Amino acid sequence: MAAAGMSSRKLNDSIAEVTERIGGRSAASRGEYLERTRKRKLVEPARGKLACANLAHVMAASGEDKTRLLQTAIPNIGVVTSYNDMLSAHQPFESYPEVIRAAARMAGATAQVAGGVPAMCDGVTQGRAGMELSLFSRDVIALATAVALSHEAFDSALLLGICDKIVPGLFIGAASFGQLPIIFVPGGPMPTGSIANKQKAEVRQRYAEGQASRDELLAAEMNSYHNAGTCTFYGTANSNQMLMELMGLHVPGAAFVNPNTPLRHALTVAATQRAAATTALGKGYLPFVEVIDERSFVNAIVGLMATGGSTNHVIHLVAMARAVGLKITWDDMADISRVTPLLARVYPNGEADVNQFHAAGGMAFVVRQLIDAGLAHEDVMTVWGPGLAAYAREPFLENSRLVWRDGAAKSHDEKILRPATDPFSADGGLKLLRGNLGRSVIKTSAVDPKLWAITAPARVFESQEALAAALKDGIEGDFIAVVRGQGPRANGMPELHKLIPALSGLLARGRRVAIVTDGRMSGASGKVPSAIHLTPEAAADGPISRLRDGDIIRLDAAAGVLEAQVDAATLQAREPVKPEVHDATFGVGRELFTRLREGATPADEGASIL
Repeated sequence: MAAAGMSSRKLNDSIAEVTERIGGRSAASRGEYLERTRKRKLVEPARGKLACANLAHVMAASGEDKTRLLQTAIPNIGVVTSYNDMLSAHQPFESYPEVIRAAARMAGATAQVAGGVPAMCDGVTQGRAGMELSLFSRDVIALATAVALSHEAFDSALLLGICDKIVPGLFIGAASFGQLPIIFVPGGPMPTGSIANKQKAEVRQRYAEGQASRDELLAAEMNSYHNAGTCTFYGTANSNQMLMELMGLHVPGAAFVNPNTPLRHALTVAATQRAAATTALGKGYLPFVEVIDERSFVNAIVGLMATGGSTNHVIHLVAMARAVGLKITWDDMADISRVTPLLARVYPNGEADVNQFHAAGGMAFVVRQLIDAGLAHEDVMTVWGPGLAAYAREPFLENSRLVWRDGAAKSHDEKILRPATDPFSADGGLKLLRGNLGRSVIKTSAVDPKLWAITAPARVFESQEALAAALKDGIEGDFIAVVRGQGPRANGMPELHKLIPALSGLLARGRRVAIVTDGRMSGASGKVPSAIHLTPEAAADGPISRLRDGDIIRLDAAAGVLEAQVDAATLQAREPVKPEVHDATFGVGRELFTRLREGATPADEGASIL
């Protein structure tokens, strides 16, 4: 059901052109994906194809569901979970299997946990060696998802995931099972803490400058990260939830409802009921392959730009698209960003957290605005049925019954959310940079526009530890810190967010600084101008490997330029500095990821082995 009062405005010409461009360049690979996936349509319970011994193994420990699993007309839902109780965002998933099994029985189905996938926390590994496993954990999760669903015992699937690499990994793995109905099930953000994200950042900055004690810093962190649920800033985890709404893979409005609440419980039950109702055994068969197409991805990119979402998704979305036969480029994203206004200010792009964003109108308001402005494809298929307009409505409980009402037509707080007719800025929160150093991206939504352009000498470092040490000793004057050897083929492309507090302190004192790196930043990279994901990377002899201390670099986000002001012949004649990867080879399991580093594609091709 569409939200009342929504217009049917013509699709923006640039959005339409990018969509058509993606479809055209992807025709062959997309056609192959559709053909092989549609051939696998299930016309009987998947387990009905299993031999007796295979089926007996499926049912052996199924308890009260054993008799139901023997019945050929009853669908069986496979649950792939990323539960662990160290990661706050995923701890709520502990109780989901029982909730889902009970809901499935009420819906005339059964449900089994098909398998688990790893879920590492970038907040724990930030600045640590384990961060070098983080990006590649996405591909491991994709492989684990495939293993879980490979038993051919399931008629649909529920994927339980929230955080940074988990949702993209689940998506990539699920794409190989596109003949199944597949719904993503989130857990929601933790309640707002007793300290605002901005205050926490200030304590971090003072600690980096030696003005706050470890006890003071730990208290601030614990008051911010204090309960079950996702972190409340708008980083990659919460950007994932936005994407799943814009791609139509959630129950509408499920993204930002807090864990362990009656409404969250009802949404999980609704996801289970929908997964049971849309299998090939009934009349409402709605497989993943018929839900996701190039329009879904364009809507996701529009949402990313409109909300100032995580930089990590310019890598993840490319890899996710390839899993369903679509070829998306950074140029597509840049063209979308140019015509997509910034509608949201959520920390680090503002002072509000995601709970306040939700209260101001949240995803329902954003979706409504994007459709009304002709920036989103409304005529898509979703797991809820035809039309993105269902996601412009918000769920609530009426006498304990889950119902939906039209989302806010006006923002409840224009410091957090604004309409497309009066945005925070006329274009999106991420920009593509080009020049003689290659291609990179910058998250501008959190950066003061006065800092978008800087021309300064390079200070070149081979690791984040080297830069951190130099900052502690003191670096004179304005500079652009070049941190190289951080790409996917060098050390797995870790996030370098731990450097931000010290650099933010320099900005606060009037210094002009920026970062250029072939590594990543957190999706919450903050106020420091950061040209990241630079490709070609140093390990591939990219131009960054030929930079030297003192080279003048120009970074101009408004103009989309990143260049070294060095004569082309001089730059080319220099010997490239190869990353020293020995220290990244062993410890915390890094030796197991050697082949992944060696086989990784460039950042603009998804930084993937798949």
